[in-house]
Amino acid sequence: MGKDLTDKTVVITGASSGIGRATAVACAQAGMNAVINARRADKLKAVAEQIESMGRKAEIVCGDVTDPETSARLLDAATQRFGGFDVVFANAGYGVRSSVCDMEDSELREMFEVNFFAANGLLREAARRLIRERRRGHLLMCSSSVARFALPRFGAYCATKSAQAHICQALRAELRPYHIRVSSVHPIGTTTEFYDVVGRRSNPDENAGLLLQQTPQRFIQSPELVAKAVVACLRKPRPEVWTSHTVRWFAAAVTAFPSLAGIVFKDTPLAPADRA
Repeated sequence: MGKDLTDKTVVITGASSGIGRATAVACAQAGMNAVINARRADKLKAVAEQIESMGRKAEIVCGDVTDPETSARLLDAATQRFGGFDVVFANAGYGVRSSVCDMEDSELREMFEVNFFAANGLLREAARRLIRERRRGHLLMCSSSVARFALPRFGAYCATKSAQAHICQALRAELRPYHIRVSSVHPIGTTTEFYDVVGRRSNPDENAGLLLQQTPQRFIQSPELVAKAVVACLRKPRPEVWTSHTVRWFAAAVTAFPSLAGIVFKDTPLAPADRA
């Protein structure tokens, strides 16, 4: 059965939809209270109402994760409402379909600010507080299966996810003496707004809106499945959460034999702008 999560408190970013929302609901089902964050107040309110309908409590903190004050506001809210926090899940992030040559530095920096620096900043601040106040807890980042291999035209996104996985690995070793667990979460393609955001942010020539339709169904999962895996990790902590054994073995194979990537991911031509 593992750890009893009843009356524990979880802090989740990117909780208005997708994996974040599903995890907030799954944690509530497990008996936890939640501090949820995103930029869309109306969406967060709906999540909070769902949590409260299940007999648990929810606190809303709207804000952009790239704002340096957001991390402090989230953790302060947990302390003021629930007396502290036990779990922090840095989940907010997005992707863009674009060749490495097509991306401007500003676009790359923006993605790293959201996917990596904001997540790292939240866990770093949470770790400092846990060391000072509790000396126990569990910190998680929503990385990706592509943290271990790169997809053509998603190089920037893969790089941010790889950075997340490595920072979690380092934190895990550094925080072990304080009994603070650190886990990275590695989902495969998930039926969330991620694909919609990719479509909006990418060049129309990339046809990013067709990504979900073009991805084989065996590599697509529901956010609820990922959320279930996260809760299982909270009950019985482990370093990494993978939701597909097939993809995990593929990632291991590509790490051992990099040439496999060239076979599986055939070369793609540069975008029209690069050929001009």
